[in-house]
Amino acid sequence: MSAIRPFHLAIPVHNLEECRSFYRDVLGCIEGRSSDHWVDFDFYGHQLVIHYKEKSAADLHTNAVDGKAVPVPHFGVVLTMEDFESLSKALQERGIEFIIEPYIRFKGEAGEQATMFFLDPAGNALEFKAFKNIEQLFAVD
Repeated sequence: MSAIRPFHLAIPVHNLEECRSFYRDVLGCIEGRSSDHWVDFDFYGHQLVIHYKEKSAADLHTNAVDGKAVPVPHFGVVLTMEDFESLSKALQERGIEFIIEPYIRFKGEAGEQATMFFLDPAGNALEFKAFKNIEQLFAVD
């Protein structure tokens, strides 16, 4: 592919107003169109839509990555290291409970990156990361 283009992601939430506040006020996403059942957000240049869905009893599944239990499924964005540090500090100051606290993964290896995982109020897992060298985003050993 020759160009990076924004993606569209729709996720289920059982608490539309609480999640609307989380994405807008905690993560700083700009709100777009909405209805009684969904809300669009500018999620770091990508379109994120939260859709109301009744709560289910699905368990959080994890896979081991770098010795950590990474939640599956999850979504997020790749930030600059400066933006990652700023966001992680702001989230810590707001008392966000992390699934995986901000740390450096694959230290000294191809793809070295800062990463953190946390849940939105509906239990959707988010990962934010930043690469030491963005050229290694898709690097293989």
